[in-house]
Amino acid sequence: MVDFARQPSAGRPFPPAGPNPNERYRIVSQPSENGGLQNDLLEVSMGPQHPSTHGVFRMDLVLDGETVVKLKPVFGYLHRNHEKLAENMTYLGSMPYTDRLDYFCSMTNNWAYALAVEKLAGLQVPERAEYIRIIVGELTRLQNHACLVGFLLQDLGAMGTPLMYAFREREKILDLFEALSGSRMMCNYLRFGGCRIDFPEGWLEQAKKLVAEFPRFLDEFEALVTGNEIVLARLQGIGVLSPELAINASITGPMLRASGVDYDLRKVDRYGLYDRFAFRVPLGDHGDCYDRMMMRILEMRETLTILDAALRDLPEGPILDPKSKLRGFKPKPGEAYGRIEAPKGELGFYLISDGSANPFRYRVRPPSLINLTILEDLCLGHKVADAVVILGSVDIVLGEVDR
Repeated sequence: MVDFARQPSAGRPFPPAGPNPNERYRIVSQPSENGGLQNDLLEVSMGPQHPSTHGVFRMDLVLDGETVVKLKPVFGYLHRNHEKLAENMTYLGSMPYTDRLDYFCSMTNNWAYALAVEKLAGLQVPERAEYIRIIVGELTRLQNHACLVGFLLQDLGAMGTPLMYAFREREKILDLFEALSGSRMMCNYLRFGGCRIDFPEGWLEQAKKLVAEFPRFLDEFEALVTGNEIVLARLQGIGVLSPELAINASITGPMLRASGVDYDLRKVDRYGLYDRFAFRVPLGDHGDCYDRMMMRILEMRETLTILDAALRDLPEGPILDPKSKLRGFKPKPGEAYGRIEAPKGELGFYLISDGSANPFRYRVRPPSLINLTILEDLCLGHKVADAVVILGSVDIVLGEVDR
C-alpha cells in the first residue's frame, strides 16, 4: 500500500452559485405517514452537454436539499454503431474506427484490437515492434493521466491553469504521434503482426528528451495538487469505492487499484514484452477521489521508468510479421479475446471468425462504460457539487461508452 501523506480536510468550500442553463429542475413532494407532505426533493437533470460531463452525457439526480439521494447516468447520445459496422467490413478496415473509441488513447485502442486479431490468426509480433507498441502505449498513458488530473481540478473550480499545464505536456506527446503516424489523435498506426512504419529520423531523440524532462513537470504538478487545502477538502473521503464493490462491479484500471486491489494486466497477462520491465503497481488505501487522483500521478512515474528502459533497450529488426497479409486477410474459423491495460482500465475485443474477410462477431469491452456503472453508489449521500467531482475522478470518454 502507498501512503499518500493525507492531511486533515480544511472545510468544504461553497459550490458556485447560479443555475446552469443545461440543468433542468423539478420539485417532487414526498407524502408523509399522516397524509401530508414532507421534505421536497429536487430533480436535477445535468446535461446532456453539461461542461463537467466529459462528453455528451447526462446525470439525472434527485436531491434532498443539496444531498444526492438518487442518480441515474443517461448515455447513448454519441452512439455510432461501432460493433455492427465492424461486422460488415474487413478486419483491417476496423482499425481506424478503433481510434474513435477512447479518442484520447487511439494508440492503445489499436493495440487491444490488433492483439485480438493476432490471437485469432496466430500471428507473431517481432521484438522491435513489441518495444514500439510499449513506447507509444506508455506515452498514451502519460498524456491521458496528466489530462485527467487537469480535468479533475477544473471540475473543482480551478479554471484553466492546471488543465493548460497538462495540455502543454500533452501537445509534446501528440507532436511525436504526428511525426510517427501522420495524425495527432486518430493515429491508425498499429497493424496485425506489428506496426505500420518504423520511427522516423530524430524521433527517438525527441522521445528521450521528453521522458527526461517530464519528471520536472510531474513534480510541480504533484506539489500543486497535494499542497492545496481546497483540493484536499474536496477530494479526501469523497466517493469512496470499497474493494468488494469494485471487484463485484468488474471495475478495472486506476479506479480498482485506488481501492487497494492489486490487479494490472501488464503484470497479470504479461502481454507484449512487459515481463522485461521492472515497474511497481501503486495501490491506494481509501478508494476515494483523492486516491484516484494520486493513482494517476504515481502511475505516470512508473510509466516514465518503463519508457526510459524501452527507449534505451530498443532492438533492431523488422516491425511486421511477414505472414501478415493485409490483402485477402481471412483468419481461420474460431474466436479470440484480446485485452490490455489501457489508461482507463481493461480494454478488450472479442472476435469470432467464420473464415471470411469480415468478423462474424465483434464486441468491445470498454473500461469507461464498466467503470461508470457504479457512479450512483459513489455519489449517494454526497453533495451535488461532489457528484461532479466524483464523475471526473472516474475518467470516462463517451466515444468509448456509447461506441
